[in-house]
Amino acid sequence: MIIVTGATGKLGRRTVERLLARVPADRVGVSVRDPHKAKDLADRGVRVRQGSFDDPASLVHAFEGAEQLLLVSLDRTGEECVTGHRTAIDAAVEAGVGRILYTSQMGAAHDSRFQACRDHAQTEDLLRATGLPWTALRNGFYASSALQFLEPARHTGDIALPADGPVTWTGHDDLAEATAAILADEGRFEGPTPPLTGPAALDFDTVAEIASRATGRPFTRTVLPDDVFHEQALAHGAPAPIADLLLSIFAASRNGEFSAVDSTLAELIGREPATFRSRLERAWAE
Repeated sequence: MIIVTGATGKLGRRTVERLLARVPADRVGVSVRDPHKAKDLADRGVRVRQGSFDDPASLVHAFEGAEQLLLVSLDRTGEECVTGHRTAIDAAVEAGVGRILYTSQMGAAHDSRFQACRDHAQTEDLLRATGLPWTALRNGFYASSALQFLEPARHTGDIALPADGPVTWTGHDDLAEATAAILADEGRFEGPTPPLTGPAALDFDTVAEIASRATGRPFTRTVLPDDVFHEQALAHGAPAPIADLLLSIFAASRNGEFSAVDSTLAELIGREPATFRSRLERAWAE
């Protein structure tokens, strides 16, 4: 059986849907905090069990019988994130899981300027220490994050953000399809995968040009000093740790941590990944 955590979230849900196109429903299980939100999956024959990263026993039960476990990384940062992942990994070992696949990120490294990448690196260390077969899916930076950064510019026409470097923005749909393909063909990757990325690395100067072409409207790119961006984030209600985290994305991109472009994602899904322009056009048409 293949068990997926976070199966009601953006990536987990998409992965389950694409997995169900490849394997029978009775071979798929999900571990979710609220089983009611996965009722439609249960109705289709998927095994639904309650599992919380704050309740180790619930995870052991949810992971029972898993030949493969897809551990979708938590939406937490720092020690809270790594502790949750440690709990899940320990539960997987106790449950006798055959292989753990983990949604890591390109740029995962202990010396990354981005906290989440440091968290991923620590989690990969935990996986390595289990002695179990494991795969770290080095996912490209989610394109949805870029679209969130662009939301004010959608109305003002000015992309006012800190200095940045090129990032290979990558869509959830493509990553979910690749993840399902890997799960359906057990053992394709040992340890970290190559970067699973979109087709091009873009900085926000280039994104401004893309937005102009896509919309027929002029877009400008204003470089904000880091401290001004941080102050604006606080003024808009972001807690200080979140403001710090957002700013660190730009520091990491300036350091070249998200600039790799790799063909592995295209090979897994059998086509070129969606371009950033197509993602922007679809989001802004809504």
